[in-house]
Amino acid sequence: MFIDRVVVRVKAGDGGSGMVSFRREKFVPMGGPDGGDGGRGGDVRVRADSNLSTLLDYTYRDRWDAENGDHGSGANKTGASGSDTILPVPTGTVIRDMDSGERLGEVLADGDEVLVANGGRGGKGNAWFVTSTHQSPREYQPGEDGVQRTLELELKLIADVGLVGQPNAGKSTLLSVISAARPKIADYPFTTLSPNLGVVQLSDGRTFVVADIPGIIEGAHEGRGLGLQFLRHIERTRLLAFLIPIDAMDWQAEYDQLRREIEAYSPELAQKPHCVVFTKMDLLGEDEAPPIETGDAFGVFTVSAAARRGLDTLLGAWWERLLWMKKATVRLDAPLPLP
Repeated sequence: MFIDRVVVRVKAGDGGSGMVSFRREKFVPMGGPDGGDGGRGGDVRVRADSNLSTLLDYTYRDRWDAENGDHGSGANKTGASGSDTILPVPTGTVIRDMDSGERLGEVLADGDEVLVANGGRGGKGNAWFVTSTHQSPREYQPGEDGVQRTLELELKLIADVGLVGQPNAGKSTLLSVISAARPKIADYPFTTLSPNLGVVQLSDGRTFVVADIPGIIEGAHEGRGLGLQFLRHIERTRLLAFLIPIDAMDWQAEYDQLRREIEAYSPELAQKPHCVVFTKMDLLGEDEAPPIETGDAFGVFTVSAAARRGLDTLLGAWWERLLWMKKATVRLDAPLPLP
């Protein structure tokens, strides 16, 4: 089951208290204070795990506590620190504090970590409170409490190309043909109820990831259909592909409506490079794209996933565009030459 949003409660470990103790040893009267410090409480961290693809595990367990630190002991022994607790999540997970709404961070690559709750500091033992006029202190410092938080974990898939289209536009069929993904395919709207990712493998080891999300209908940005729930999964894609079936009643109207929904949901998302892909071309037996106004689209393509036509051209164009964007990003990040 695909779960992309959960709420969990976390609590870092409490620090151990300092110890009140006095040295007791044969032939050593009045040995003085030797109470050790308490150990530090464990932290709670969120860590990205590339082997995960859903937040399903957090629907079974919604509370995660780190270990408390041990109390100090005699002979100036410091208590052991508590172990950290790690919450494994899929890459692309955003972490927010539910109470304040603060965005604590996000994990984008395997192994990325975000510290979400600090463990409490251990208290000081009575050995810290000895002075020249106070040789037998019985004061000690209790350990600090660990931080408690209620977290919202939201998964936003990471992909290179996002497929956007109305229900039954042929998105899942295209994904199943160009990758090893096996989304559910059927001849009725909203067959896809959750996002699917597929890795496209080209020659010479070239690969990129394509995301298929449920169909978008008019008013999706207001919550109609399933669009609003899953539009966030294409926020991180590098380019968008608007799929229009060749048997649509009005190609231009369908393209314009998809563009409006994307722009209404997120103006930043609407600024991403995009192309137009006419699907199901085998229904007409032609390969010529219908004449429509596509604005600043970088290409208009025609494919038939069922007949395996036009796929190499489409995949090649996507790869070339991704490569061009990657080089442009590297040039922008390059350091300026010294004068």
